[in-house]
Amino acid sequence: MKKGIVFGGFLFALTLFAFSPPADRYFEIAKNLDIFATLFKEVNALYVDDVNPNKLVRIGIDAMLNSLDPYTNYIPEDEVEDFRTMNTGQYGGIGAVTREIGKRTVVTMMYEGYPAFKGGLKIGDQVMKMDEVELSKITTEEANHLMRGQVGTVVSLTIKRYGVKDPIKLDFKREKIKVSNVPYFGMIASDVGYVQLSDFTPDAGKEVKNAIVSLKEKGATSVILDLRGNPGGLLFEAVNICNIFIPKGKQVVTTKGKIPEHNINYETLNPPVDLDIPVAVLINRGSASASEIVAGTLQDYDRAVIVGEKSYGKGLVQLSRPLSYNAQIKITTAKYYTPTGRCIQVLDYTHRRDDGSVGSIPDSVKKPFNTTHGRIVYDGGGIDPDVVVKSEEASTITQVLYSSGYIFDFGTMYASTHPTITDAKSFSLTDAEYLEFANWIKTKEYNYRSSIEIRLSQLTEEAKAERFYDDLKPQIDQIQVRLAEGRKNDMMTFKDQIKLLLEEDIVARYYMEHGQVEVSFKKDREIKAAVEILNNPAQYKKILHF
Repeated sequence: MKKGIVFGGFLFALTLFAFSPPADRYFEIAKNLDIFATLFKEVNALYVDDVNPNKLVRIGIDAMLNSLDPYTNYIPEDEVEDFRTMNTGQYGGIGAVTREIGKRTVVTMMYEGYPAFKGGLKIGDQVMKMDEVELSKITTEEANHLMRGQVGTVVSLTIKRYGVKDPIKLDFKREKIKVSNVPYFGMIASDVGYVQLSDFTPDAGKEVKNAIVSLKEKGATSVILDLRGNPGGLLFEAVNICNIFIPKGKQVVTTKGKIPEHNINYETLNPPVDLDIPVAVLINRGSASASEIVAGTLQDYDRAVIVGEKSYGKGLVQLSRPLSYNAQIKITTAKYYTPTGRCIQVLDYTHRRDDGSVGSIPDSVKKPFNTTHGRIVYDGGGIDPDVVVKSEEASTITQVLYSSGYIFDFGTMYASTHPTITDAKSFSLTDAEYLEFANWIKTKEYNYRSSIEIRLSQLTEEAKAERFYDDLKPQIDQIQVRLAEGRKNDMMTFKDQIKLLLEEDIVARYYMEHGQVEVSFKKDREIKAAVEILNNPAQYKKILHF
């Protein structure tokens, strides 16, 4: 095994350094590999406790790659399938999404038309056994591997259902599951269409195109493209999506790396769907990579109004390469640039601080660029929205009620006593139903400290260290009393947040993903702002300098 590990490490290093000019690097490569091999041999032979070679080398590889950037990753053979699923959106399974709540594995979503949905599984079911293996005795990762498998094979689930005394056993034949890049599209107003894009796996461009065509047939005269929380994916799918709104032959993105083959100019290749329909693109801090290519390109051409918060700021391109023993590596090979020439990478991994930490690109070095209509946009820090709309931060109690599973469990109980509900867009919990939840929560155990309480605790410790505590104690005690009183009212203070999460959870049990999206429209600040802009042609044109 030791020989295999050392040889594998040698091949890995050769692959890693194959992208550098070889003449002046071979000696350093060979020298350091020899040091690593002899060091590993001595540690393995002499360390006081037994050493797991696979684990030790994996830690070393991960640490080495992490010193470059978070996106250059080693994927061992047993993780390749998950990596492939992430990139393709496809896997062999039953089409169910689960979540760990405490020691329970519960079903939180099912994809319509797939085995779980058709075979009787329900949101809220607790999966106790999978092929007679008790899930409480294995890790989440092991459970995921059990759930997925070769298409056509059968998986048996033993579930516990709320309101049913005995466990239920269900058998499912695995199918090829393709997770849609567009989980929802529909009319959000009489003439405003809405498309939610969650990923950039294969066919993302086709799915968005079909959605836009369908919405236009339904009467949409303007469109909202929602990229919030979209982490990105395949670059060419970002090009295809831009192509829906801009002409053939237009530059979308340029990649530049140290190897000439990675310097590529990507242009639109097909006739557009609509060059004139007004477009609003929603972004937030979770919109990254390919999402930023789409938002940045449409902004550079003044083809869409960007609404929301500054995007994540990932302007790096990755390429995967095969390694020995069926492993892979994902390597950052280039930076990408929008049509105006701006790179929106926010963190400078090339110039780390002395302690190894990474800083943001300073404002002093950010450069201005001009859009097609002469608007000024900047590089070095994500895509700045044309219209800023800040998302409401979830309160501490809201986060605790969600993570503890109490919101989910109440949804399960609610669905068990309500065979049907109204349509998703109009569904709303009554004040009496919310009060029922609030009273139910009083019977549960949960602890939390608000951010203010955490900061007050830190202040108290600092005051004691600096010997100011005795002077500040009366004020600290007074604040603690006020905070304690305020916590008693948290369920009502943050009622809107908690109530919306309850409604989303409940509606999902009747209308799946579509319902979960639709019920959120009524409280969505960014969508409301986008609709207002699209319904005001003069404002839309003013923002884009028409």
